Amino acid sequence: MSKITTDICIVGAGPVGLFAVFEAGLLKMRCHVVDALPAVGGQLSEIYPKKPIYDIPGFPEILAGDLVKNLEQQIAPFHPTFTLGERVEDLEKLEDGSFIVRTVDGTEIACKVVVIAGGLGSFEPRKPAIENLEKYEKNGVEYMVRDPEVFHNKRVVIAGGGDSALDWTIYLAGLCKELTLVHRGTTFRGAPESAAKVLSMAEEDQIKLLLKSNVTEVHGEDGLDAVTVMVDNKEPYKIDTDYFIPLFGLVPKLGPIENWGLELDKGAIVVDTHDYSTNVPGVYAIGDINTYPGKLKLILCGFHEAALMAQSAYNIIYPDKKFVLKYTTVNGIQELQ
Repeated sequence: MSKITTDICIVGAGPVGLFAVFEAGLLKMRCHVVDALPAVGGQLSEIYPKKPIYDIPGFPEILAGDLVKNLEQQIAPFHPTFTLGERVEDLEKLEDGSFIVRTVDGTEIACKVVVIAGGLGSFEPRKPAIENLEKYEKNGVEYMVRDPEVFHNKRVVIAGGGDSALDWTIYLAGLCKELTLVHRGTTFRGAPESAAKVLSMAEEDQIKLLLKSNVTEVHGEDGLDAVTVMVDNKEPYKIDTDYFIPLFGLVPKLGPIENWGLELDKGAIVVDTHDYSTNVPGVYAIGDINTYPGKLKLILCGFHEAALMAQSAYNIIYPDKKFVLKYTTVNGIQELQ
């Protein structure tokens, strides 16, 4: 268990959550960012890092992954801290109006303001329909790669055909003792250059590639030790393995936020467009997770919401100071020490 103290706790490390760090930093407010995913970027990093985006001002076209990198660079002067790979579970409001945010793994963040920037909600892995799969979760079955070194010199089976499956196959091939990629199709949904790299690695026997295939069973007594694969509807056979990593994308769910006493409308958090505050004083919601008349689910709109939220949050963090808008063209970017 770890305890962290900050001005603002931002729940969600997607593009809107990252930009909120920038807007808060301009006003000398420190941020701690929490996300259930093992890396920042939200959907942009986890689902479509190679997808081009066309409606970011100043960028006629930018890849989703590159936008995340730019945002990381933009917020670096403000030295945000992060808790990644942990889902936020509980929100407690204290008598003085401040909050304690707790994650499922026991991390506690003490803060004066909470900003929910969870995109479509907390993302949970899309699990394949395999009997007894849950028996081996965290004991051989993993839905995310949090620490690649865990798989060093291990036998690993990855299932999937998107960017995440391809990228991790390429990355882990040099670490694993044996690596098998199982894909139900004959072509990949991920970036063409990544697909070409995987095919080349298979031809050179760096990995084993099974197309038109599905993992149908998992086996083991105390932990996972094998999976059964059906190849092209032929006779199934077992593959000995230490880890099975199904990478079939993520499913958005509002999760524990539903129990925080927030006003909801069709699974989204209702906010006041004056400052994107919720019905709970000190709690804001920005990005795709909120709703209001005329709402557009665009990254661009989330950036706007982050800016107005930060100005309102300033009055909570610094109640005795008067807010004075200063343009970055005049004031520049002053690092938080």
